[in-house]
Amino acid sequence: MVVGFEKAVSATKSVVTSAKKAPTTLSSDRVINFARGDPTMYESYWRQMGEKCTVVISGHNLMSYFSNAGHFCWFLMPELDRAIRRLHCVVGNAVVDDDRYIVVGNGSTQLFQAVLYALSSSYDPDTEPLSVVAAAPFYSSYPEETEFLRSGLYKWAGDAYSFDKDGAYIEVVTSPNNPDGAIREAVVNRDGGKLIHDLAYYWPQYTPITGKADNDIMLFTFSKATGHAGSRIGWAIVKDIEVATKMVKFMELSSIGVSKESQLRAAKILEVISDDCQNSAPDKEENFFEYGLRLMSDRWEKLREVVKRNGVFSLPKYPQDYCNFIGKYTDPSPAFAWLKSKDGLNCDNLLRELKIVTRGGTNFGVDSNYTRISMLSPDEEFNLLLERLSAIQGTIINGNN
Repeated sequence: MVVGFEKAVSATKSVVTSAKKAPTTLSSDRVINFARGDPTMYESYWRQMGEKCTVVISGHNLMSYFSNAGHFCWFLMPELDRAIRRLHCVVGNAVVDDDRYIVVGNGSTQLFQAVLYALSSSYDPDTEPLSVVAAAPFYSSYPEETEFLRSGLYKWAGDAYSFDKDGAYIEVVTSPNNPDGAIREAVVNRDGGKLIHDLAYYWPQYTPITGKADNDIMLFTFSKATGHAGSRIGWAIVKDIEVATKMVKFMELSSIGVSKESQLRAAKILEVISDDCQNSAPDKEENFFEYGLRLMSDRWEKLREVVKRNGVFSLPKYPQDYCNFIGKYTDPSPAFAWLKSKDGLNCDNLLRELKIVTRGGTNFGVDSNYTRISMLSPDEEFNLLLERLSAIQGTIINGNN
């Protein structure tokens, strides 16, 4: 066992030295970045779709600010509104009845800011800012996004598990959770609380779809649903028209709406996915979510095998559940691997010595023996990750005998 700081450092150096000398085919000069959640692994699927998702826009199209001047969300393209509602109905992961309001944003990051404004602006400005909390490990960007504008309306108040302040608050519930993939519910559960449900990863390739989410405010993002992060499209499903209207006002003042070109592209791709999911032909090919689940399941199986062999790290275990969309029991395959060092070493630093960049546990409100690894990288990089993790096999144990 590693005991104390000096032994931990010594063990880390032992691991690194042994890994560098291991007889593998990895490129010793290349740094591979797994800190970002850039979903480029889906590129091969969309390439094989050919022209099915092509959108042609002429020079005279889409020139107005307005998409639907009479609609509360006047910059939301009707085509995208319909495509979002249809896809959620097809997948069965969220309630999108006519009394639910869709707000489109420049990714879910902007929508998160819009929700914070909408929920806090009705409180007395003379009182102290509204507390914003999330249960650790929480998404690493929540604290920075909450504090970035230095708003007098709200402030980051840390881990929901340790929050004991009376009065109004906002709790962010991410399910499946980023970084650890766990299915989450609210923690604080006190009078005066408002909830934001971040459901970016509640799609069949990441987790079994067990029912339709029906929360007051639900955030989704095009980037994690389909892999098209560069389009910068996110959407919120909101029950309260007053909250939705305030969110639209925030969007109006911060960016005067959302690109129509991006919205039309997103609408087209979402419609193609829905069409493929509803295709009942006997010779049909696997739809996008079946493809994604197969790929993610394969990656998780390979990563678990490597981690099991090297004896240095551990990974969370997730229970199987029945997926209503797939029609059978499936294993969760989260978008991120929540890696833990068994001997209490700084996991992020250890991997950086092997030229693997990750995002360490302290960014998520927990200890440094955890780190987050993206599972969404291209095949070449993911295979390189497996090689380098395999190179560590047994060295920590041997180095501490």
